[in-house]
Amino acid sequence: MEIHIAKDLSELIPNFKLGVIFYSGINVGESPQMLKGRLQLFQESIFFDLEGSSVAELEGLKEWRQIFKTTGKDPNRYRPSVEALYRRIGKQNFLPSVQSAIDLNNFFSLQYQVPIGIYDTDQLKGDVSVRLGKSSEEYTGLNGRSNSLDKLIVSSDQLGPFGSPFVDSSRASVSETTTNALQLIYLRPSTNYNDAQKLTESLMKMFVQIHGGEGDFTIVESV
Repeated sequence: MEIHIAKDLSELIPNFKLGVIFYSGINVGESPQMLKGRLQLFQESIFFDLEGSSVAELEGLKEWRQIFKTTGKDPNRYRPSVEALYRRIGKQNFLPSVQSAIDLNNFFSLQYQVPIGIYDTDQLKGDVSVRLGKSSEEYTGLNGRSNSLDKLIVSSDQLGPFGSPFVDSSRASVSETTTNALQLIYLRPSTNYNDAQKLTESLMKMFVQIHGGEGDFTIVESV
């Protein structure tokens, strides 16, 4: 499976880049207490840091809001997934532990202020293109709603879109039966290549430490 950034997106966001991690032989289950504790403490820290400040002014969220504007989506109506997490925490509606893969995704997403998706590769077919969604495209998201993908950034395989930094679809969601996965870090375009590598490798190492199996990562950039 190859991952590439489509020309329509590259032309709009010239420095767009992805951290791409492939996992094999993983074991997804209840999060270890270490991860649960770190996620809870980090959310509490964010809550106090947000008091008297605007979520939209955080550097990572500001950058992702601008990306949505550039592709033609109003970020006040279609919020990047990481902004939605921050807004929940700002209301002291802390994220509960779901399972190990989702909890780790949320932890790193909050830490680096970027959307992160994780997908069951056994539910995907062919190569993956990260591109702009079309007006005719929609899918049922993890939010339980039908979501129009028009002008949203989407990750798409031969069967159609399955993920987005807005909300992922339910088609390729990771569960406790998942043994092989693809993780996409929708990096901030301002992130330099070396920092992108460090962030991606750090996530991969922690993921494998918790889930076992093997991981392999790369950085994909606009061409």
